[in-house]
Amino acid sequence: MSRSICVFCASSLGEDPLFLELAKKIGRQIAQRGDHLIYGGGAVGLMGVMANSCLHAKGKVTGIIPKHLNEREIPHKGLSDMIVVKDMFDRKSEMLDRSDGFIVLPGGFGTLDELFEMITLGQLGLHKKPIILLNVNRFFDPIINQIKVCMAHGFIKEEYLELFICIPKLEDAFKELDEIWDKAN
Repeated sequence: MSRSICVFCASSLGEDPLFLELAKKIGRQIAQRGDHLIYGGGAVGLMGVMANSCLHAKGKVTGIIPKHLNEREIPHKGLSDMIVVKDMFDRKSEMLDRSDGFIVLPGGFGTLDELFEMITLGQLGLHKKPIILLNVNRFFDPIINQIKVCMAHGFIKEEYLELFICIPKLEDAFKELDEIWDKAN
């Protein structure tokens, strides 16, 4: 069964070439699985690399970009579908509505914003879609540690750790998604 997977990742390439390879690999594997890639719509950085990799493997790619970024940055011109929305809030809402699950690659403020928005909406019971953090090179370890600090201070309940899954390998991320979706059906 084909699924729509939303991937949050950076509009820059970062410093670690492993992240570039990861973006290529995830785009290609989403296409090979017959799934549909949903992402932020950019032509640059890890986003652009991932989208191009998916498209080169004959995959379906939908970009969701806010109007101000569509006018200011470099939107991808070769996607299967590009949706221009009013603002960043509408982008995340559209991504949530169109996706069956989320994979989060390394990134900066925008990526972390998208990650925490989806976790928060899950905490509030507004969705039950899987959220996978690809913890390549232990990129997300400091964030997991900060979440544990918040728990120790009574701001986050331990049960909310179940709202996301931290996985170091892409292959295991897809296996986990498939298991979660199989259980839901």
